[in-house]
Amino acid sequence: MKRMASVNRFIQFNNETIDTKLLHGMEMLAGALADAPYLKVTTRKLVEFRPSESTLSISVFWRHRAPHIERLGYKSDIYLMAAGFWRDFDVPAWRTFISSNSPLPELKQQLLLCAEEFRLSEKIKKARPGTAEAFKVREETYAGYHKDRYKGNRQKGFAVDAFLNAAYLRLRSIDVVDTEEWEPLFFMWSRMFDAQSTADSAEVVGAMMDRLEYLFEADLVHGYYTFGEAVEKNQPFRYHEGIEPEQSDDEEKIDTIEEWFQSWHRESEASESAAMEFELEQGGSGYAEGGREEYGSGEVEHTAKGDSRGEHKEDNETDDRQMASSSKKAGTKFGNANNRVAYTESRIRIAAGQRGQIEEWRRKQAPYVKSLLRELKKRMMQKQQSLRTNLNAGRLSKDLLPLVIEDRPKPFYRKSAPSKELDAVFCLLIDGSASMIDKLDETKQAVLLFHDVLRGLGVPHEIVLFYEDAYEASDDRQPNYFEWMHKMEDGTLDHADAIASMEAHEDNRDGFAIRWMSDRLRSRQEKHRFLLVFSDGEPSAYNYAENGVVDTADAVAEAKKQNIEVLHLFLSNGTISDEQAAFYRMMYGNKSVSADSLEHFVDQTLRLLKRTLHLIIQSV
Repeated sequence: MKRMASVNRFIQFNNETIDTKLLHGMEMLAGALADAPYLKVTTRKLVEFRPSESTLSISVFWRHRAPHIERLGYKSDIYLMAAGFWRDFDVPAWRTFISSNSPLPELKQQLLLCAEEFRLSEKIKKARPGTAEAFKVREETYAGYHKDRYKGNRQKGFAVDAFLNAAYLRLRSIDVVDTEEWEPLFFMWSRMFDAQSTADSAEVVGAMMDRLEYLFEADLVHGYYTFGEAVEKNQPFRYHEGIEPEQSDDEEKIDTIEEWFQSWHRESEASESAAMEFELEQGGSGYAEGGREEYGSGEVEHTAKGDSRGEHKEDNETDDRQMASSSKKAGTKFGNANNRVAYTESRIRIAAGQRGQIEEWRRKQAPYVKSLLRELKKRMMQKQQSLRTNLNAGRLSKDLLPLVIEDRPKPFYRKSAPSKELDAVFCLLIDGSASMIDKLDETKQAVLLFHDVLRGLGVPHEIVLFYEDAYEASDDRQPNYFEWMHKMEDGTLDHADAIASMEAHEDNRDGFAIRWMSDRLRSRQEKHRFLLVFSDGEPSAYNYAENGVVDTADAVAEAKKQNIEVLHLFLSNGTISDEQAAFYRMMYGNKSVSADSLEHFVDQTLRLLKRTLHLIIQSV
């Protein structure tokens, strides 16, 4: 299930956080250089290509270095992949090269990638002089790395690894000791200075391999280069009832990495479009008597959780609660990290026997709610101004006689300001993951406070629980659920029973939920639009670990561009560390606040609401 906040991970060396702004910048740079806006960037041990995920992976080699070295190092990775390998690496030549058998396959492949890195780096620097600084940092840092590894590999007897280290250094004109036996090989290696293509590099490495296979019995022990996914790996066809795969006798010819990625991207979009077209044209729309669809899988049956047989009988909720919502496909609308998500929207199922607990919570919160409402309404009344005359500035009065008969006339006046309602809308997203199970009571009380204050002010608001079904999630489909406790169109209806019916489920896909709610807020006409996220840990869902942090930060940035203010309240049952606070600021900026104990969660919610509403009143 969801990983708890990073402070709880006691293995420090595995406690890595991601600079989401830096990674987002690398993604923008890669998309611009490759002219491929669909590209994603993530971090892995080595630089590699992953077309099935539309991803370029930059190396964690640059972590824990001086900030300017880290930044330029990551840039050099992007330059090498998106401006070098992307269009100038010959895929057929690579496939031909690796298809021939060798007793040293790892050395063979990594030596060619080492050669191509050198060739393409030199080509990029000539074509784009602005990249020279990044490549200078890259070569200096890697030269130091290979020097150290060369010494260590020599001492440990890893001769093949030492040879690769020395080969890297020789291309940068750096000599190393104890290489006399390899000098004939390095003489052939020097032909790389004249290489103009992947085929040329392959010819140089191929000529060296006969002697290398004679000198060395064992292959490389460590990995210094990797290509990523195999070029032969094809996009799997996703079968849907009523759709047949297209038959083709001729395999699409792929000459460059750009074409390889485009092929995956096109097929992925085509597969999604075909599936959606079938579901729209052929999918059943009938519903069983109990509220579930007559046709559908187990996932759709799970959506019957939104069917209500509780105590609420408001007319405007009947349709929502008597029929489970059908699953919708996210596609590319909600970010690349969520393109396999299928989401279901429904009203939360009301649990019986909650009334006594609700009355107790409201009895405790009543003084705070009444005090806040009284204060806010007073401030709103103070914004009203009565008619004032005889002013030095303002609107010119129709009675201009004072201009003639008075030495210091004051012929201006100000109109009374009409009373205004708060021009705002609030949406509250509540993390419904498993780790919330020990915090549910405090969360329900905080949400009830939120609900009662906004109802008292007549402010439209929405309250939604979000989660992912971890047990049903797969590579092809990640089912997510949104359960409404209160909808904007419900006005001031009391939905305390729905709030008290919240339950903890499995995982949380925060970036997707923020985009989903932002999409709903975008159509609202209110001047002030707020999206509050209540969560107790970092995003965690299927294939949503490291990229989940980046996806959430991107979703927050996108919401801000749409004039939606995203606020985050972190709920913890322990003291908040500086590390945790910094982690959430990385995703939410300075709009993330923390409750350092369960007892303070309601207080922090009240403080957050109070501060936000005061700002709205001041702007009226």
